[in-house]
Amino acid sequence: MAGAKILRIYLDHDDLRRAEAGNFNIIERISRAFESRNFRVELRRNSAAERLKSATRRGYSLFMMDDPFHPRALTLRRAYFYPFWRIETSAKRWEWQIAQTAFQPAKIDRDAARTFCNAWRKRLFGAAADRPRRNGFVYVPLQGRLLEHRSFQTISPVAMIQSVLDNDPGRPVILGYHPSEIYTPEETQAIDALCERHSRLRVASEPMPELLAGCDYVVTENSSVALSGYFFHKPALLFARIDFHHIAINTADTEDRAAFRAIQTAEPDYDAYLYWFLKLTAINGGSDQAEAQILDMVRRRGWEV
Repeated sequence: MAGAKILRIYLDHDDLRRAEAGNFNIIERISRAFESRNFRVELRRNSAAERLKSATRRGYSLFMMDDPFHPRALTLRRAYFYPFWRIETSAKRWEWQIAQTAFQPAKIDRDAARTFCNAWRKRLFGAAADRPRRNGFVYVPLQGRLLEHRSFQTISPVAMIQSVLDNDPGRPVILGYHPSEIYTPEETQAIDALCERHSRLRVASEPMPELLAGCDYVVTENSSVALSGYFFHKPALLFARIDFHHIAINTADTEDRAAFRAIQTAEPDYDAYLYWFLKLTAINGGSDQAEAQILDMVRRRGWEV
């Protein structure tokens, strides 16, 4: 084992205050799970120095989103939609166990999947997802660092936009800026220049659910908007690695022209996939089984609990 029955959970300031006040559900469920196995649970301030010290401390360490850089550490990250979470051996989503696991739709209970997705579709998006349609445009949700080609991407975001324009020459293309990103003048100038050259390209003014409801398909590097699009039964074309790649078309697997041909007729089983991705493989922090799911997940990651 790790040398002592201690779990230290490293949290940033606001999360630490929430957890100490008993207002952070998943931390409370993790604490209960480990305390049921006679562990002492300590909440620690997250900093580079504290994480570094964790490598020499007895017991296990759980980081919120940060890299679990030593053998007795794991990372905790939300599985996109609250209250679903994953505990993993890497901070990179495309290295997670779910990313390496084959999706087998034939093994999914279709009725259970439909019921699950109908409930969560209404909970997450309300009436916006009730009547999805294909209004003849491509939705491109953007993330950050628009001019850079990062190691997990096949091309830069700006080059991705150009690929959409080149490979789908008929449809209007609507770009969505990420609401939490601060874009540089160089980035916005590059987008403005593309919009000036291509009359069918524009930056969205509509909210994300409205664009998902109306688009023909989603193109993105690896934005979680594509996963949200599955609730609207909209196919996704990705230009980067990610954990929800299984039913998407990905340019990491094929060249751009073939990928755009494939997306025109893609009709995967969205409900079965979301049921598998969330219900069957993630921790549901709001369920009665949360503690058992937590213990099962950390054991499969090698912790002796």
